Amino acid sequence: MSRPPRESTSAPHERAAGPLRVAMAQIAPVLGDQKRNLQLHLDHIEEARRRHADLIVFPELSLSGYFVRDMVPELAMCPDSPEIQQLLEAAGKVAIVAGFIEETPQHRFYNTAFFAEGGRIVHLHRKVYLPTYGLFDEQRYFAAGHRIEAFDTAGFGRVGILICEDFWHLSAAVIMQAEEVGLLICVANSPARGVEGPEIHTAETYEQLSSTYAQLLGAMVVVVNRVGFEDGLCFWGGSRIVGPDGRRIAEAPKFDESLCVSVVDPAAIRRQRLLAPLARDERLLVTIEELQRIKRRRYEP
Repeated sequence: MSRPPRESTSAPHERAAGPLRVAMAQIAPVLGDQKRNLQLHLDHIEEARRRHADLIVFPELSLSGYFVRDMVPELAMCPDSPEIQQLLEAAGKVAIVAGFIEETPQHRFYNTAFFAEGGRIVHLHRKVYLPTYGLFDEQRYFAAGHRIEAFDTAGFGRVGILICEDFWHLSAAVIMQAEEVGLLICVANSPARGVEGPEIHTAETYEQLSSTYAQLLGAMVVVVNRVGFEDGLCFWGGSRIVGPDGRRIAEAPKFDESLCVSVVDPAAIRRQRLLAPLARDERLLVTIEELQRIKRRRYEP
């Protein structure tokens, strides 16, 4: 169960040359049924290829469902498992992001998303912030990841991945800006909470965060959330692509399964960074020094 290499597949900070077609696979996974979920992925990959997508993004834990609890050891797999290899083969030249329960050689279990390109996994992101409050209890079943890092790709430049709760922590966005990402992908299993009439507060928060992060990073932001019902909860969907100016490029419908394919133009990143060079002017060393000072005050005797 060896981990795939993390090294770059391209020169650092390489940008894609022209417009790209991004497919948001807003699916409703069946809890615990990997066979049906695998077929659901294969069906969407086939449709994404038919529609000439360059990248297809599935939600968090898309191969297992969310409230897995005691099923975690049963549903866990390694990155080179036959199921994941089948997805990579089916995707062919289409890059893919999907979520699964990862088991390491040390038998730790992680809520993980992978990015694969050219039939090969080039990056794994293990969810760092595990919500364990209210209706969430992830820390009981998963180990927490320890890295928030970007990676280089052949077709999409510098990319970062966050998983659901990671997206709600400002520190993750700060790291992604320091990593100089041009594309930030968030995969989520966000249930509808704080519903008042037609408004869903969690949906509003994701809209605000995706727009704000896109502008602060000068990057494309893709958020893919699941739909369907699980354990009595409703997942609202509303997947979206936001341009580096914070404006919505595409949005999937709320509550319904869909495969939304939209064109994004990496040239917009250059335009936005010329207009607002926030990352260029960021004083990273000041941030590091101040965090070290706070660390000494808070954690050192």
